[in-house]
Amino acid sequence: MKRRNFLNICAAGMAAAPFASWAAEMASVSKKSRYKIAVIDLMILKRQKLSALPLAGEIGADGLEVDMGGLGDRPTFDNKLADPAVRQQYIDKARELNLQICSLAMTGFYAQSFAKRDGVEKMVGDCIETMKQMNIKTAFLPLGIQGDLVKNPELRPAIVERLKMVGKMAEKAGVVIGIETALDAKGDVELLKEIGSKSIQIYFNFSNPLKEGRDLCEELRILGKNRICQIHCTDEDGVWLQNNTRLDMKKVKTTLDKMGWKGWLVIERSRDAAKPRDVKGNFGANTAFMKTVFQS
Repeated sequence: MKRRNFLNICAAGMAAAPFASWAAEMASVSKKSRYKIAVIDLMILKRQKLSALPLAGEIGADGLEVDMGGLGDRPTFDNKLADPAVRQQYIDKARELNLQICSLAMTGFYAQSFAKRDGVEKMVGDCIETMKQMNIKTAFLPLGIQGDLVKNPELRPAIVERLKMVGKMAEKAGVVIGIETALDAKGDVELLKEIGSKSIQIYFNFSNPLKEGRDLCEELRILGKNRICQIHCTDEDGVWLQNNTRLDMKKVKTTLDKMGWKGWLVIERSRDAAKPRDVKGNFGANTAFMKTVFQS
């Protein structure tokens, strides 16, 4: 479905609709569109700021991934969305702009130890509760530097045990937690089997196999469509996606098409090294390119 048709359908009859009705209509439209393109509030320099939504619209995205806020030494995330009034502002603004909040992100775990940090159950629980309140079905959980299972394989039992716990929480809430690991695709498949929960899936990131010299498309095929909840369609910073010679996006689309996968492609990085803080320039170019490949 073309973006203009998508927006027209969303706009029709929604002005006075309650949130539950609006969310159902948005979900129905989303099912008819195979690929949707989003950006991340953190990466467009609008972490937990309502102004991230209109900026995402200006960039041309279909949706936004919203970060749960900083973690540091706090007992849980610095999450402004815990305030019902703030949540409603996000819901109202997304409705006004015909944007979707595609996922929440627990990026605080990039630098924290998911295996050792006290209070993980509360942190993830707070994220899941926010998901429920906002009808968001996917959250991103990176295992991060301290949870690197290639460099620190001894952490595997603790990580698996905690992810089993998270899986039960997610199953009860009817949501999916997408994890990012340092493992290759075969390693991720084995990890998911060990966890044993359909509510724990892989949030795939193009840059991980690329920087390790692995075949990106083969990694996607190994994982298969039912193990990948969402994709960070990005590489390391340096050049825009359209100028990236080691990332053949048309081949990626062909692979995903053949797999039968559909869902959100979330742009994370791939910024021009000469202008890393040019948000509209970098993410506007990447979004336009992704739409040319995946929505033409």
